[in-house]
Amino acid sequence: MRFPQPAGPRSILPGILAMMWSTTDALLIGGAVFAAAVLRGITGFGFALAAVPLISLVLAPVQGAAIAILLQCMIGFGDLVSVRRLVDIRSLTMMSVGAVIGTPVGLMTLQRLSANAMRVVIAIIVLGALVGLVRKVRLAPGPRQAIGAGVLAGMFSGLAAMPGPPAVAYLLGTATPAAEARATLMIFFFVTSLLALPGLLLQGVVGWPTVLAAVASLPLLIAGTHLGGWVFRRLDDGGYQKAAIAMLVVTAVLAAIRGLWGLAGG
Repeated sequence: MRFPQPAGPRSILPGILAMMWSTTDALLIGGAVFAAAVLRGITGFGFALAAVPLISLVLAPVQGAAIAILLQCMIGFGDLVSVRRLVDIRSLTMMSVGAVIGTPVGLMTLQRLSANAMRVVIAIIVLGALVGLVRKVRLAPGPRQAIGAGVLAGMFSGLAAMPGPPAVAYLLGTATPAAEARATLMIFFFVTSLLALPGLLLQGVVGWPTVLAAVASLPLLIAGTHLGGWVFRRLDDGGYQKAAIAMLVVTAVLAAIRGLWGLAGG
C-alpha cells in the first residue's frame, strides 16, 4: 500500500497524521476514529464497523481494518484497568476460548467460500437473532452457550472480520446488566483483536505507517470512548439494549449491502 504524500505543511491535527496525509485526509481519519469511538463508548462494540468504512475512503480497506485492530489492541490494556470490576469473567473466558477455536475455522472456511457470500449469510443470521432479541427470547447463561457464542464470533471474524454479533446477541439474550455487557464486550474485542493481529503481521499488512497512524489516532479513540461512556451512564438497561440492537441492525444491513455489492461485481 502506497500512502498519500502530504499536500502541504499545514494541518490542524498535530503530529504524525499531518506528516503522512493532507489536512483533509488526516481530518477524515481522525473524525472516523473519534465518531466510532463514541459508539464504542456507548455500547462497548461497533468501533471497527463504523471506523473502517470511513477510513477506507482514504486508505485501502485492509489498511483501515489494520488501524482499527491496532487501536483496539492499544486501548484494550487501559480497558483492562478501567472496567475490570464490571466484566463478567466467566462469560468472557468461555467466549474467548470459543473465539480461539472459531477463528481458524472461519479462516479455513473462507478459503473455500466467497467472503461476500458469507457476509450475506452472516447478515441473515444476525437478523434472525435480532427477531429473538426483539421478542425478548431469553437464553440460559452457561459455559456451553458462551463457548458457542465465542466459536461463532471467531468464525465470523475469520470469515468476514465481524466478530461482534454473536457475542452481543449472547449477552443481550442472557439479560446481562448493561454495565457488565458493555465492559465484557470491550475486553472480548480486545481479545479478538489480539487474535487477529498475528495474521495481519504474517500478511505484511501492518507496517510502520499503519502503526504510526494508529498511535497518532489513539488520543481521539480515548476521548471518543470517554464521551460515549458519559452518554452510556445516562442510559438505563432498556436504553442500552435499544442502542445495542440498533447497532446490530446497522451491522446486518451494512454486511448485506457489502456482500451483495461484491457479488454483483460492484
